[in-house]
Amino acid sequence: MAKIFQVSARAAMAHVIEPIARRLIAWGVTPNAVTVAGTIGVVGAAVGLGATGHFVAGALVVTVFALVDLVDGTMARLSGGSTRFGALLDSTMDRIADGAIVGTVIYILAGRGDRWGVVGGIVCLVLGAVVSYVKARAEGLGMTANVGIAERAERLIIIGVGGLLAGFGLDWGFAAAVWFLAALSTITVGQRLAHVYKQAKQLDAADRAAAAKSAP
Repeated sequence: MAKIFQVSARAAMAHVIEPIARRLIAWGVTPNAVTVAGTIGVVGAAVGLGATGHFVAGALVVTVFALVDLVDGTMARLSGGSTRFGALLDSTMDRIADGAIVGTVIYILAGRGDRWGVVGGIVCLVLGAVVSYVKARAEGLGMTANVGIAERAERLIIIGVGGLLAGFGLDWGFAAAVWFLAALSTITVGQRLAHVYKQAKQLDAADRAAAAKSAP
């Protein structure tokens, strides 16, 4: 269901994003520059707004800058396709942005003396990196890991909802969000490992069969 929603949302946003992408290309702006600018915006909003108690504004500004993921991707497509360095830069900037967002939440919870909330935030920080690592490592080994109940978009939405709840006076919003996200991230790691395991078994079996055929 999350995948269907994400695809539908991207299709709807394309009507807004594509004209912006075309205009930026016409101005000579590169997709990589937009990627970096979006990350700076996310980090600035998380630290400058979120960490200072402006939770609603922080959540909204982070969401706006997170949409840059759609803009730079569209620009790359319109410019003839993504480059290898562009793909690496995009993933790197995503990790920086995610770390800033979750790190800010941990800072907020620590300031409130919410020890269990801090633990949940640390678990989210670690598992968020593991979710991304499993995918990257699988692709490096010639497999895929594009599965999971909590991919990056879902993770950002959950933290954003927590920020909005906290901004409207529900102090438990952040703690609830990080623990909910920790549970979903754990499931996602398991889903990705299981998905890669099935592929690895097939590839290993094919390698053994090929080795047996070529053996004298």
